[in-house]
Amino acid sequence: MSLLNPRVDLAFKKIFGSPENKDLLISFINSVVSKEDQVVDIELLNPYNPKKFLDSKMSILDIKAKDTRGNYYNIEVQITNEGDYDKRSLYYWAKLYADQLGNGDHYRQLRKAIAIHVLNFISVPNAPKYVNKFVITNEETQQRHFEDLEIYTIELCKFTDQAEESVNQLLPRIKNGLDRWAAFLTKASCLDRNNLPKELDDPCIKKAFDVLTHASLNKEERELYEGHLKWMRIEESTLERAKKEAKAEGLAEGKAEGMVKAKMEIAKQLLREGMNREPICKITGLSKEQPLQL
Repeated sequence: MSLLNPRVDLAFKKIFGSPENKDLLISFINSVVSKEDQVVDIELLNPYNPKKFLDSKMSILDIKAKDTRGNYYNIEVQITNEGDYDKRSLYYWAKLYADQLGNGDHYRQLRKAIAIHVLNFISVPNAPKYVNKFVITNEETQQRHFEDLEIYTIELCKFTDQAEESVNQLLPRIKNGLDRWAAFLTKASCLDRNNLPKELDDPCIKKAFDVLTHASLNKEERELYEGHLKWMRIEESTLERAKKEAKAEGLAEGKAEGMVKAKMEIAKQLLREGMNREPICKITGLSKEQPLQL
C-alpha cells in the first residue's frame, strides 16, 4: 500500500485529528508551543469524520481541540497560498476565541486560543526561521499584552528544499521535536519506518508512519486526496507561469484576479485528468459554474 503524503490536508487530519491518535497531536502541539503551555491531555472538538467532511460544502480540514486547562487550539495544514490566507487565519482564530462563550457566559471564562498553521508556502517572506510566533505587543515598548492570542506559522518550504535536499543533508538541522515533525511532513516518502536515523527515531514519528501506511480511504476520500495532492504538485508551477504571463502581457490585474486565473488553469488540468467537477470545485474553491466555462 502506498504511503499517503502527510502534507495533504486529508492525510494530515487522519494523523492528528483522530481520537486514537491523540498522543500524536499532543506531541505535535508540545513541539510548537512554549514550556508554559505544554499539553498533558487534550479533547478533540471536531474529530475526523469522513461522511461529515464529504457532505460539507467547505474543504477546510482543520483540527480543533481543548486541553485540560481550558486552552483552545486550531491546527491545520494549508496546501495552497490563497490570496486571503492572512484574513482567513485571523477569522478562524477569532471564531475559536468567540465560540467559547454561550448565552449568559461571562468574558472571564474566555481562555487562550492558539492557532498553528502548517504551510506549504512562504507567508512571512522577511522572516528567516521556518516557525514564527505572533502575539500582540505594545508598538513602542514591545511589551506583550492581550495574552490570549497566539498564532504560529510553520513554513515547511523554509525548513527544507523538498525537491532537492536529501534526508542526510537535513539531519544535522534536526535539533528538537518540531524539527522532527517538519522532517516527517516533508520527507516521509524518503524514510524507512523500520530504519529511521537516530534524529528521527521517536515513537510518535513511527506511529505517524503506521497511520499513513495503513490508513484506508473510501472512494470519495481517495478522489479528494488525489485531487489535493495534484493541486499541491502543480500549484507552484502554475502560479509562477501565470505571474510571468501576466507580466509579459503587461496586465495590471489585482492579486485576487490573478489567483482566480491560476485556479482556473489548475481546474483545467484536473479536468483533463478526468476528475469530476464537484471535487474540483471543493479543492480549488471555484464555483460550480466556473469549471463549465473551461
